[in-house]
Amino acid sequence: MDDDRHEKIRQRAYEIWVREGRPHGEHERHWQQAKRELDLDDADRGPAGVIASSDVLTVEALAMRTGITGDQAQELIDRLGNDRAALEEAARNLKAAES
Repeated sequence: MDDDRHEKIRQRAYEIWVREGRPHGEHERHWQQAKRELDLDDADRGPAGVIASSDVLTVEALAMRTGITGDQAQELIDRLGNDRAALEEAARNLKAAES
């Protein structure tokens, strides 16, 4: 693994750890999730290196199911990709933090 990719995975795993409330003993799961997210990011990039925008209906559906705004839903999808379980969990955590 090249140093740049390793650093990107490390940073993303740290962000996941913080987002989940800094739980103890989840480092391997965070590392694997970070790798999956970066792989999804790479797969979603078009020829110009721009991430494709999410389908409007997908964004609206996530917002409606979880009670977050459309902008918040779009941000989560952009950050987490298409992992529905991770999206749902992050959206619920976001909504709970606002309450």
